[in-house]
Amino acid sequence: MVEKTVAVYGRLDCAFNNAGIVQLPTPLIEQMEETFDQIMNVNAKGIWLSMKHEIPEMLKNNSGAIVNMSSVGGITSFRSAPIYTASKYAVLGLTKAVAPEYAKSGIRINAVCPGAIEIDIIVRFFSDNSQIEEQLRQMHPIGRIGKPEEVANAVTWLCSHQASFVTGHFLLIDGGFVAQ
Repeated sequence: MVEKTVAVYGRLDCAFNNAGIVQLPTPLIEQMEETFDQIMNVNAKGIWLSMKHEIPEMLKNNSGAIVNMSSVGGITSFRSAPIYTASKYAVLGLTKAVAPEYAKSGIRINAVCPGAIEIDIIVRFFSDNSQIEEQLRQMHPIGRIGKPEEVANAVTWLCSHQASFVTGHFLLIDGGFVAQ
């Protein structure tokens, strides 16, 4: 991914590390080790590997911005989804640990923490059950589910020069979910 970007554009200025999977609510004692490995490999190790390969390219230019996808689940927790929660906490830990290490090299590393966003997996989750959709809305004091564009706008800002003094930050895009 990084090699192709550099081959096409000549350099890597910003990256949004956004691969992730969710966990269906399941009591801990019923969860499988394979589920743990899969969620942690995608959500946490994927972020780590992405930064491991992005940062050397950014160091060549003494500049860059990386935004990692976490979740409100990385700030708080989701009952019956401890593996997902741990993976999103791990993303924030990686972000916070790595940001100061590369700040003087001109690389800013931040994370976004969305609440429920109207993406395919969420839409599929409540498509057959309007009660679940209403519960998701009520979990956000703003009274609605977020839109993908709202996350994209925040990521774009964090990658821009307008956020040149922001690093090691976790930006909530959650309609007030964590504030309750």
